[in-house]
Amino acid sequence: MIQVPFVDLAAAYEAQKSAIDEAIQRVLAGGRYILGKEVEQFEQAFAAYCDSAHAVGVASGTDALLLALKALNIGPGHEVITVAHTAVATAAAIVLSGAKPVFVDIDPRTFTLDPSLLPGALSSRTRAVIPVHLYGQTADMDPTRSFAKTHNLAVIEDCAQAHGATYGSHIAGSMGDAAAFSFYPTKNLGAIGDGGAVVCRDEAAAGRLRKLRQYGWRERYISEEVGMNSRLDELQAAVLRVRLASVDADNDARRRVSSLYDELLADTPLELPREADGRRHVYHLYVVQAPNRQALRAYLAKKGIATAVHYPLPVHLQPAYIHLGRGPGSLPVSERTAESVLSLPIFPQMEEAQVAAVAKAIGDYYRSAS
Repeated sequence: MIQVPFVDLAAAYEAQKSAIDEAIQRVLAGGRYILGKEVEQFEQAFAAYCDSAHAVGVASGTDALLLALKALNIGPGHEVITVAHTAVATAAAIVLSGAKPVFVDIDPRTFTLDPSLLPGALSSRTRAVIPVHLYGQTADMDPTRSFAKTHNLAVIEDCAQAHGATYGSHIAGSMGDAAAFSFYPTKNLGAIGDGGAVVCRDEAAAGRLRKLRQYGWRERYISEEVGMNSRLDELQAAVLRVRLASVDADNDARRRVSSLYDELLADTPLELPREADGRRHVYHLYVVQAPNRQALRAYLAKKGIATAVHYPLPVHLQPAYIHLGRGPGSLPVSERTAESVLSLPIFPQMEEAQVAAVAKAIGDYYRSAS
């Protein structure tokens, strides 16, 4: 029986072992571990990759969102429109900034923010929109940006799952006033621990981000404003520099796996992911909608196949956020989606035999259940 992990971080390391080991040894031998040349060089390379002017390395994707909000002067008394079908980090960052998240529903085909619902969420307190580029596909940015421009709102892209995804001729991270990235190890561009970055075009915003990530310092030990400790360390930056060189090839590999899944699962009851016209999906996750999801997961687990659910409970229904005012039934598409989505294994080093094993097991389950 072929065992299929949900991700294989060991395989990702082995694919670049020599270069990663060399990068780590370079940092250890250099003796500087926080905010040195590795971070500076990664920031320059990543900004260029994102077709932007600046990248500021921080400690996590959540911190990237929080610091982007703070750098754009969004905080207490303000509202930020976003989605509830997302990792909770999106809403957590808004709340930690002092602002209030206002949730809108998603497009049922792409699982991303439905721009037609933005007008209904607007108030005199609205200051920003955070479209989430989910599962590896960008949100619908043209109408989102048009709405934001009309109402003088900031746009902060949540790019935690979309390194290298594109919308028309634009790469994720290049379309807003700021963009937040996560480098959690399982991401398309992953470190060997936590890490994140804020990407932006405005030099003043980048300067403020650099202060905010380190106690509000411009000059060491002199806090010009209240900041925090959120720094991308040298080891992570060194590893990310190595992996940035292969992220496009890794994304191509993910797309090959997704295409094979599309072919092999076409005759099953699963609703397969859809790549919207004009967008390039980089398949951070391969997410299907599955009848009898829990029974299917249990069957696959017995066959040695790992799966996950992204995400089982929309943020607006979670205990820490339900007080914000949107109860059950308020976001029907998000709520239905949460009941059926299932993430199948996908990673760049995944072998065709593993994909075939997953597809066969799914087919076997539905045939036996019919």
